[in-house]
Amino acid sequence: MRITPFKIVNILSIVALIVLVWLYQNIQVSGWWFLALFLVYSSALVLGAIYIRWNFYLKSFDKGENKNWIALTFDDGPAGKTAAILDILKNENVPATFFCIGKNVSDNSELVKRWDDEGHLIGNHSFNHGFNFDWQSAKQMAEEIEQTNATIRSIIGKSPAFFRPPYGVTNPNVAKAVKLTQVHSIAWNVRSFDTTAKNPDQLLARILNQLRGGDIILLHDSMPITCEILTELIHKARQKGFTFVRVDKMLGLDAYA
Repeated sequence: MRITPFKIVNILSIVALIVLVWLYQNIQVSGWWFLALFLVYSSALVLGAIYIRWNFYLKSFDKGENKNWIALTFDDGPAGKTAAILDILKNENVPATFFCIGKNVSDNSELVKRWDDEGHLIGNHSFNHGFNFDWQSAKQMAEEIEQTNATIRSIIGKSPAFFRPPYGVTNPNVAKAVKLTQVHSIAWNVRSFDTTAKNPDQLLARILNQLRGGDIILLHDSMPITCEILTELIHKARQKGFTFVRVDKMLGLDAYA
């Protein structure tokens, strides 16, 4: 059984608290040490939640071993630029992974079918992708994951085994929900920041400069700028010697349950 950094931090914090209590009672050390311990502990929890690649609360796959492969992943679809992105991927013969929001799926079933028909992997990105997702109970999170999978299954006959937490934020309830639903948590190691980028050339350069091989690249099929740079990104990545694969091939895991 894997011991997470979250459990290790809890154990160390309890030990530190016991030591501080003893010191406070016997040596009369400053009470400020208790505040310092609380601040360090709180900071660890917050940073562990924000940085999914720390694997603080649960294991999230963020990189492959094959240095010749890279994987494109798109979050938040089906969205406004999904069809255009699919056209580019088809023209360039590139497979990708789409982490979709469940509530967007029902009204865009043809795009979901197209994902599957054209050889792309479909992943789960929660049902609502609400700002409050991380404040829900593990049961509510699991219900969102299962609702999204059921909606996708009704269209393509398969249930995704890959889940990307909304905003890439994790916590103990996300860890429990992932365990309850028996999905794999998928992160990334190249973050494009295409949701905030304004300059296409800068966005393209940012991504290309980070490529080292085995990369899982985070993009969004809701962003016009992503569509704008995609063809050139594919061409220049290939010039660097990289081959595009789906995340399931990158990680050697089954894409569907």
